[in-house]
Amino acid sequence: MKPNFLMKHSYLISKEKQTINFSKHGKLAFPLLAFLFSFSSLFAQDTDLELNEEEYFEAPGVNILAFSNWYDGLFSDSKISGIEIIHHGVRTATNGDVRLHATPEQWDAIPTFSERKIDQANNLIDTYQAYPDYNFEYMIRAEAKDDGVLLSVHLDEAVPEILVGRAGLNIEFIPSAYWEKTYYMDGKSDVFPLYPSSDMKKDDSDYTSPKPMATGQKLVLAPEDAERRVTITSEDAELMLYDGRDKAQNGWYIVRSLLPEGKTGKVLEWFISANSIPGWTRNPIIAHSQVGYHPNQKKVAVIELDKKATPEQTATLQKISEEGKKIDVQIGELSRWGQYTRYIYFHYDFSEVREPGTYVISYGEEISAPFVIGENIYEDAWHPTNDIFFPVQMDHMLVNEAYRVWHGASHLDDALQAPLDHEHFDLYAQGPTTDTQYEPGEHIPGLNIGGWYDAGDYDIRTQTQYYVVNNLVYAYEDFNLERDQTLVDYDAKYVDIHNPDGKPDMLQQIEHGTLALIAQHRAVGHAIPGIIVPDISQYTHLGDGLTMTDNLIYNKNMDPLESDGYRSGKLDDRWAFTSKSTPLNYGSIAALAAASRVLKGYNDSLSQESLNTAKKVWDNEHANEPDLFHHGNTTGGTLEDEELKAAVELLLATKDQKYADRIEEMWPVIDSNFASHAGRAAKVIPYMSNSFENKMKERTRAYQSELDAHYEENPFGVPIGRGGWAGNGQVIAFAMNNYLLHKAFPELIDKEYIFKGLNYIYGTHPDSSISFVSGVGTKSKKVAYGMNRADFSFIAGGVVPGVLILKPDFPENREDWPFLWGQNEYVISVGSTYIYLVNAVNALLNE
Repeated sequence: MKPNFLMKHSYLISKEKQTINFSKHGKLAFPLLAFLFSFSSLFAQDTDLELNEEEYFEAPGVNILAFSNWYDGLFSDSKISGIEIIHHGVRTATNGDVRLHATPEQWDAIPTFSERKIDQANNLIDTYQAYPDYNFEYMIRAEAKDDGVLLSVHLDEAVPEILVGRAGLNIEFIPSAYWEKTYYMDGKSDVFPLYPSSDMKKDDSDYTSPKPMATGQKLVLAPEDAERRVTITSEDAELMLYDGRDKAQNGWYIVRSLLPEGKTGKVLEWFISANSIPGWTRNPIIAHSQVGYHPNQKKVAVIELDKKATPEQTATLQKISEEGKKIDVQIGELSRWGQYTRYIYFHYDFSEVREPGTYVISYGEEISAPFVIGENIYEDAWHPTNDIFFPVQMDHMLVNEAYRVWHGASHLDDALQAPLDHEHFDLYAQGPTTDTQYEPGEHIPGLNIGGWYDAGDYDIRTQTQYYVVNNLVYAYEDFNLERDQTLVDYDAKYVDIHNPDGKPDMLQQIEHGTLALIAQHRAVGHAIPGIIVPDISQYTHLGDGLTMTDNLIYNKNMDPLESDGYRSGKLDDRWAFTSKSTPLNYGSIAALAAASRVLKGYNDSLSQESLNTAKKVWDNEHANEPDLFHHGNTTGGTLEDEELKAAVELLLATKDQKYADRIEEMWPVIDSNFASHAGRAAKVIPYMSNSFENKMKERTRAYQSELDAHYEENPFGVPIGRGGWAGNGQVIAFAMNNYLLHKAFPELIDKEYIFKGLNYIYGTHPDSSISFVSGVGTKSKKVAYGMNRADFSFIAGGVVPGVLILKPDFPENREDWPFLWGQNEYVISVGSTYIYLVNAVNALLNE
């Protein structure tokens, strides 16, 4: 998975079509367990769910969403769809819908959405869906009834014969919310397994699937936990409880009933109730920077409150002495910002405190994590990303750290020419020709060098690679980053972390990315969309990338188990998608031109080759009609945007007037997409006309009002995205561009527009106060979606996408479940901009 920085996610469900009614009670099914429950839960009156202004139903601690969200169109099932339960502040259930497997995997078939009808008078929602490949249409009704919701499936025509025994109503419960808890099925109790260990079965096609852990007609989840207790009953269908992790590590606990054969009308019905604790309110969040603050910096914490909470009037800043005493330093009045999403926000400003030391913020009974005020807090905050994350992501190299090998030298068999007219997974596709001298399935030599694993998966996505190279070049040029902590030996294909080799790590990483880009031009004469495994079973691989293939070049004339030590008959080599795209070509040569500047004097031959290639490709593209093959987010951005990047980097590398002239001609591109192009346009001002500089200044003045609008949108003052991929990349790029504009026009762009972006990443954001950079700050992401995700661990210095705002109003970033890629997947692109931003902030504060 990877974010699409060029396409906004579209949603099929409008805000006007999101209502439900639902009632709830807090009665106990099993009085003998009463001692485990709170007094308020045990003796409360029934608590009805009420339709709120955001058009979902809520009671204290309970929200029921009925198809407010839909499956992400880019990567199939992303665990945000159907009937969902937000239970005492935590989303515990999702994907209440008809599915074709008991434990569907991410790439299994999902239905198409047709229509959603709201009947407010009768408190019900009808949602119409279909599986077109099977000519199967159905409707799901969510209807308030007594103290719960009736969930029913309706058919105009009976289940198609091919789907009998396959189509069933599912709802999925996130395992991390139910670990170390119990369940009852028809009065028989058991414990939710911490690790999957269900009995498995295999059908005639060798498809394996788990057997249910329990079956019956009444299921009670977590009866002992008032915050997680959910009851599901069915009078006419068997409930089956499965552990989806037996099929895939990202699976959830699943409740399922098969749709009956030969029936129409209302064919299946469940009754679902989620316990509500009367008077429940979510604990406050004190959102602040986990890294801390420079003495000269504005310091504002953001207090996040349940909208039904009674706010305190003040917060207190306390300094922690060496003896552990908490000393009140400032008791400050809170400034009310207002409501954003479902929460109420206040600002607590303690900017006047400048004395170095360790501090905490207390608000009511809540106390923040400790943080530091000091002049050097940002100096080493980028080191884990430089020292650990980027080396770990290096493809085609064995990466060692002390006693640990992160992965072997993988994919040395790269790569086979992809087949024609093929639409692949993860947004890759090959057009009607190869655009190379190679036939489909033929080995393309020379691609087994350089590059980084793109994200939590193992592909070489060119669009990401050149973005990273460009950002690392800017970081090296602007901040002289000479840190050396890593040994890189290309002859041995060996990387050793914490082992200085006398060479700047930043230059070694730029070289590594440049080698992957230049290899494409050497091999086929142009940039290619990328290199990715051919089979979904390889794509879902978790573990050492070395074990994805045998590292031997495929020979179709050999048997699958035959090998001569260099080639083998095993068809496991990655595919190179090679369709020519002029925008992709421009993006690639922009990075090559940028790299040529900093590699000069370090790797002179690579520097010269990169620049020569960039100039040659520029001339060729301008002499011919553009190739506009486009698919997903792997073939470059828009033609104009990518050409502008190339012109900027070639101008900076050569000072040739022809590139300056082209940039002048492209002013409308800069003007129309200023937020994206402002930073690089500011870099070329010294080489442009006075007219260009004046236009930049006036456009920056207008842009200033756009920045101010963020203060009206949310209490954090940064652009928070609402797509299926959370917005940390957007926030960091926003702050980075603002820095470059500030350097050009300090009187127009205030430093706060830069500081707020980094503070957001470090914990001043919705939902929690965790730092989104693993290993950086007092409390940081320790469970993330990298190649290590099955181990519920982290890669130091990796930056996750952050807070995903689920429709209509629920901010979420799970620290207990790494597999939600839209929130928790590390990507190298964000890591590169993060390195730049930290150094930019440090430079500003130490001017």
